Amino acid sequence: MQLRVKGSDKQFYPHRTWVKMINSLSGFKSLNLLGSVNSEGQHNLSIVSSCIHLGASPPLLGLVLRPHSEKSPRHSLMNIISQGEFTLNHVNKEIYKKAHQASARYPQGVSEFEKCGLTPETLNKFSAPFVKEAKIKMALSVVDIITIKANLTHFIVANIDQFYIPKETLQEDGYIDIEKAGSVSGSSLDGYHVTQKLARLSYAKPNQDIQEILFGN
Repeated sequence: MQLRVKGSDKQFYPHRTWVKMINSLSGFKSLNLLGSVNSEGQHNLSIVSSCIHLGASPPLLGLVLRPHSEKSPRHSLMNIISQGEFTLNHVNKEIYKKAHQASARYPQGVSEFEKCGLTPETLNKFSAPFVKEAKIKMALSVVDIITIKANLTHFIVANIDQFYIPKETLQEDGYIDIEKAGSVSGSSLDGYHVTQKLARLSYAKPNQDIQEILFGN
């Protein structure tokens, strides 16, 4: 039996229940720790689940951040706007509980790195901090910031300036085995999941059978 829920049914659910339901519908999501820094050199760390691939040439990623206000300050967003750079760091099995703590709203000037038990790391003089405990890390620079009129959230378009991956995760054809790096996925606002490979499949073409591609060792 399936439960049918309409958008107008929002009034019948507690706010947090409705939010979790809607957040679940998009399926499993990537989880990243977003590292940023303000003009005074103060580090900020937050967890984001809205990162998407936008293109490979140039290498672009996009992510959605909620709007900033005095009542709900968004330090990551303000740092990105002012500095134009940030990092994304895959959440992995070893740090997912610490990463979850980064969703807490700490006041400006408090280091989420310290509160979450994670370590800021500087690589190749990039201004924004990486997460030392992360296995896959990306340095990004802002290309565009688009305000979405429907809810005033901000869609950040960013270029991947450099990235760091465990050498053993890279296969000969360019496939990065993020499961081998221990990356985890998320669901709703508080679900964390490990993954299990099913298959890699050949490039789909009309009138040609799909073939499985072997994973590297």
